[in-house]
Amino acid sequence: MSASSPAEPDLRYPIGRLARTTTLTADERCSAIEAIASAPQHLRQAVSGLSDAQLDTAYRPGGWTVRQLVHHVADSHMNAYTRFRLALTEDSPTIKPYDEARWADLEDARSLPADVSLRLLDAMHERWVALLRVTPPESFQRILMHPENGPMTVDTLLSIYSWHGRHHTAHVTALCERMQWT
Repeated sequence: MSASSPAEPDLRYPIGRLARTTTLTADERCSAIEAIASAPQHLRQAVSGLSDAQLDTAYRPGGWTVRQLVHHVADSHMNAYTRFRLALTEDSPTIKPYDEARWADLEDARSLPADVSLRLLDAMHERWVALLRVTPPESFQRILMHPENGPMTVDTLLSIYSWHGRHHTAHVTALCERMQWT
């Protein structure tokens, strides 16, 4: 049996699964950069006004809490920012993966106020987007090596993280709709 049926949406992928892209057009790249630029604001809006009890609600059965999701986005995007910088400054650097589930299970991700990571995202995304906007088009074809996923272009990273922020924000907004918190 599949994880979801047409009548029952797959709560893991509220905006659909990631479609990896190795090369983006100029317009697609611009859209992806704008998605990254707006991600902190959209996530902040999604969690605005939620109580601690709501922040500590899992977005799906067996999933992380909303609080863990917010901290996960910050953890993931900090790693992404570093990966972009490595790819732009080194020849085919090998990046270090991390166990995101174990990071999300650390006590800070389970208990710190969501605003701590939201503030971090604001500052980091401001810097990240400034870098992306001045990166020459040819640099988006630079390669980095991912030990689990093989070679990846900077465009691939851009497509992944433009999806990632929207993906997790949709987890929160879908939960709020299901629970009638909005």
